[in-house]
Amino acid sequence: MTALLRNLLGVLFLLTSATASLASGQVIVILDASGSMWAQIDGRPKQEIARESLRKALASVPADAEIGFMAYGHSDKASCDDIDLIVSPAAGTASAISSAADNLKFLGKTPLTAAVKKAAETLNHTQGASKIVLITDGTESCEGDPCALGRELKAAGSGLIVDVVGFGLSAQDGKQVACLAQSTGGKYIEASDAKALQAALVESVAATPAARATSAASAQATPETATPPTAEAAKPEFNFLPTVTLAQGGAPITQGNAWEIYKAAANGTRGASIATEYGAYQGNLEPGDYILVARDGEAKAEQPLKVEA
Repeated sequence: MTALLRNLLGVLFLLTSATASLASGQVIVILDASGSMWAQIDGRPKQEIARESLRKALASVPADAEIGFMAYGHSDKASCDDIDLIVSPAAGTASAISSAADNLKFLGKTPLTAAVKKAAETLNHTQGASKIVLITDGTESCEGDPCALGRELKAAGSGLIVDVVGFGLSAQDGKQVACLAQSTGGKYIEASDAKALQAALVESVAATPAARATSAASAQATPETATPPTAEAAKPEFNFLPTVTLAQGGAPITQGNAWEIYKAAANGTRGASIATEYGAYQGNLEPGDYILVARDGEAKAEQPLKVEA
């Protein structure tokens, strides 16, 4: 079986005329406080790394950003209803969120689907741009269906985006939660260590939901009615839109496949891992040389990639 017969590199075209009326929106960060967060990475408990990374990411958030904080699995070892909004979305909450995260106990289950649904209801997700950032080191353990919830949120036609940060998740487990992000136009970001987690949270928490909504609306404008960008136009959110087919001329695969992105070493082989993404992935890569690996079941192919400024 052959794979990766074509890989397209492109840039979304942002237009200055796009939806200037969108508000900046609110964000709720959901932290997995289940017992599995006591597992270690590089000799440190995941929960310790997560709290430190969240604190540093919040330092990069604009002072007027309205951020809230929710946790699950932090007070009852056996309950699937152990979900609490600890800090309501508001400006200037960084210190309160960091303090709340530092005081969490990590001992329960992983009702991530119910937590995201509760956060969406808190944000009144049908009333405009907003975002949820879910940080989890495990998959659903309370019979919820994250993929179904993603489809439900999309069908509601809201401006809600869900980003999912998989902390130490395997590629297979990542697929079970990536669909939640992809259905809402959000990102699934794999973080395997402290450095990757901090980078993922800075990327996700600091990016306002309105910025993504504006990007999506801009991409749909037609050339006949579009206003040419000026020198002050916003930076495109995505510059990397790969596709993969199993046969030349075939339809692109958008479900069940995985993208592994590596920095290219000096000799052209794989270097440091950048991310693992799934499905119809759209991303933003810094200028440089990369190695892209596409996988679908047992099929795998590898291709070098150069991103120029």
